[in-house]
Amino acid sequence: MPTNLHRYYGAGYSHFITTSCYQRRPLLGTPRSRDLFLEAMEQIRQRHQFVVVGYVVMPEHVHLLFTEPERGNPSLVLAALKQTFAHRLLRELRAKAGAQANALWSTPLAVGHIWQRRFYDFVVFTEKKRVEKLRYMHRNPVQRGLVLRPEEWLWSSFRHYAYGEPGPVLVNEARRAELHIRKIS
Repeated sequence: MPTNLHRYYGAGYSHFITTSCYQRRPLLGTPRSRDLFLEAMEQIRQRHQFVVVGYVVMPEHVHLLFTEPERGNPSLVLAALKQTFAHRLLRELRAKAGAQANALWSTPLAVGHIWQRRFYDFVVFTEKKRVEKLRYMHRNPVQRGLVLRPEEWLWSSFRHYAYGEPGPVLVNEARRAELHIRKIS
């Protein structure tokens, strides 16, 4: 594993992030786990104030394209996202396990291994690269044979771009609190 990993933050560019589940296991293989991930992502987006440009949640990995956050940096955002999701997923899995607790506790999930430690971060400098990364993300479920068309995969930002549909994660909008002063006539 490289020890001199350099991340480039602070220039205001977007980041194309890929992170994988522990040992590439399909821990995001159910609709419920993918929904749970997107709920956590929206919460973290609001907390750290960054713009989600695009995303796709696959059964064993995630691709995200987002701007640098107003609070923290992309590494902190990803750490918060992974930790929030892991806590929620483990809580649900442990609650479901109940009588089968011995089986759960003998797996990597028992000690909280949901994610690989590292993640891939590609800094997106140009509009051409932004479009390339969005196309790659949105085509990923089709390439993997999960669906026939990108719009069929509900856990991506494709439907936002194709149809303007709001999804569980706000896409391409900063949504800051603004003070509006009405003029009295």
